[in-house]
Amino acid sequence: MTTVVTHAVVAATLVRLLPQRWRSRPLYVLAMLGSMVPDLDTIGLKFGIAYDSPYGHRGATHSLLFAVVLGGLMAGWLARRHGALLRHWAILAACVFSHPVMDALTNGGRGVAFFWPLSDARFFFGLHPIMVSPIGARFFSERGLITLESEFVLVWIPCIVVWLVLALWPDRKRR
Repeated sequence: MTTVVTHAVVAATLVRLLPQRWRSRPLYVLAMLGSMVPDLDTIGLKFGIAYDSPYGHRGATHSLLFAVVLGGLMAGWLARRHGALLRHWAILAACVFSHPVMDALTNGGRGVAFFWPLSDARFFFGLHPIMVSPIGARFFSERGLITLESEFVLVWIPCIVVWLVLALWPDRKRR
């Protein structure tokens, strides 16, 4: 997996790409939190749920179905105050799904169950340049620092560039 903070950076960048009139603080917060939720499956490891189980790490919570359901729940809550249910649903589902997409670009683990419950098969993309993050306390190790460095170069810097370009090229110029 990539670190949860990096998942949030990617989701915030996806929201930043939207037209200004669509963006709101609650949308940013939900997008960032939603992008981190799939890794709650690591709690199951402490309760004996095997990594390879459909409910183990990178299983059900890393599927397209999970992204659509969680995105819909968050969008329903957001739409009560801001309307635009379908638009928020699509945006939030995409932000949640960015998590397994990023994980499929890492160089470790056992793949991502994109198509659960239709299939328990796990996938990686052909390219996996991002260093996999250690799970748990091992994150605070030399390997954890190497992971953060990898993510900074391969994810954070491109996201920062997107934010800078968009700051220099406001919405009114992009129409």
